[in-house]
Amino acid sequence: MVAVALVTGLVAGLLLSGPVRARWRRVASPGSTGSRRSSGRLAIPDDQQAGLPGLGRKTIASLRAGVVVLDPDDVPVLVNPAARAMGLLRTGAAPGSIAAHPLIRTLAGQVRRTGVRREIELDLPRGRDNAGVNPLGVHLRAMGLGAGYIAVEAADVTESHRLARVRRDFVANVSHELKTPIGALQLLAEALVDATEPADEDAAGLSEDMLAARRFAERIQHESTRLGRLVQELLELTRLQGAEPQPPPEPVAVDWVIAEVLDRTRTAAAARRVEVAVEGERGLTVYGSDSQLATAVANLVENAINYSGEDTCVRLTARRAEDVVEIAVTDQGIGIAPTDVDRIFERFYRADQARSRSTGGTGLGLAIVKHIASNHGGRVDVSSTLGGGSTFTLRLPASPPDDLEATLASAGIEAGPAEFRQA
Repeated sequence: MVAVALVTGLVAGLLLSGPVRARWRRVASPGSTGSRRSSGRLAIPDDQQAGLPGLGRKTIASLRAGVVVLDPDDVPVLVNPAARAMGLLRTGAAPGSIAAHPLIRTLAGQVRRTGVRREIELDLPRGRDNAGVNPLGVHLRAMGLGAGYIAVEAADVTESHRLARVRRDFVANVSHELKTPIGALQLLAEALVDATEPADEDAAGLSEDMLAARRFAERIQHESTRLGRLVQELLELTRLQGAEPQPPPEPVAVDWVIAEVLDRTRTAAAARRVEVAVEGERGLTVYGSDSQLATAVANLVENAINYSGEDTCVRLTARRAEDVVEIAVTDQGIGIAPTDVDRIFERFYRADQARSRSTGGTGLGLAIVKHIASNHGGRVDVSSTLGGGSTFTLRLPASPPDDLEATLASAGIEAGPAEFRQA
């Protein structure tokens, strides 16, 4: 934030220094010193004002962050060396002219239309033909300066993106390699359970060793199934974090998502004697991946079922609130302590360790929901009372993604890690 204020102040000072100096200059009264007040503002001494533009430009040129200022026609009027090194400029239409990167112009256009500062983190291909091996990770922040001028600050986050990719690739590779031995372990455990299953006439005459072998085989089968689910969810979470490109957003009917969730959770709800009731509006539409949205809502419903008592009700409600579609899952379970509410979306965090072990939870379900919501431009919130149940609300945009995301997809540019992206 300090860098943002510094860049904004310097750029605004450079662009507006002439008009501002003209307005701030006042004739000094007899006996006044170099600094004087007029209309409640502290005026800058005349002997210092002449050096401000040069000093400001030198300061901006020395910054490690790239700075590009666009006029109302998207023509770069101020560019520092860091921005040139990052490749944020392109050759203009006229000979010898320069133009801003298309993403810079798109970002500036959004700020002009909405009047709101925009931030996004992404990977820009290197080289003129986009054939560079390692992309350039940049965090772009655009803000208005007034009169149609837009300042764009670009910070180089290539190293953090590289480390994030290494981490994701490691988790994905390890998880993929574990799938084969875990699958074999599940088959062997199932074979052991079948081999130790007694016939009806021999049930009373089983030896103690045979009973112990069957008990251990059932335990191996349970733990291998849980391990297989953990690996599957790790792979899913890795994909959501950017290991694979996100599918292009498409209209998704909320009614279909709810029907799919009811079908997935019917067995678990019947086993725990929990009723899943659907309420709210029908015919709503969101935009994104239908499979991911169904997974997110299913995770919320499964979580509600697992933490609810028998003969209780889980309510699934959908409604439109201005430009957002809200899908809320409310249970009558044990609730969440205030100290745990801020951490339940962390990977592997469990508010109730004992309950998670008994239900076979992995601690990744809510983290997956959070990343799906973030990738769709939404968020997930929770309100809970200890002992009084919880309500998880998934809020998703009811309108198609804006033109910046469309530009990213059409240009083949990879967005940065989901947890860093902000609209």
